[in-house]
Amino acid sequence: MTVYLVAQLDIHDRETYAKYGSAFMDIFNRYGGKLLSVDEAPEVLEGEWRYTRTVLLEFASGELAQAWYRSADYQAIAQHRHAASVANVVLIAGR
Repeated sequence: MTVYLVAQLDIHDRETYAKYGSAFMDIFNRYGGKLLSVDEAPEVLEGEWRYTRTVLLEFASGELAQAWYRSADYQAIAQHRHAASVANVVLIAGR
């Protein structure tokens, strides 16, 4: 079943975050993911949106999403994201 990963990020160090971004797609593509959206200025219809970046990813299955997220290669670059931002990251089931 298709799953979506939604990440809400508040980036406070763009230079360090760029180290993460430069390596992201190579690792991500190995797991068959699709980058559906990266938006730094979403249109807020209700409530508040305090994040500097919102990302929407798609994976063919939860297993692939978990394999990507937990992989040694991804975790090696994720250290830069952790150092440069605060994030909420969730997997949601598709239909």
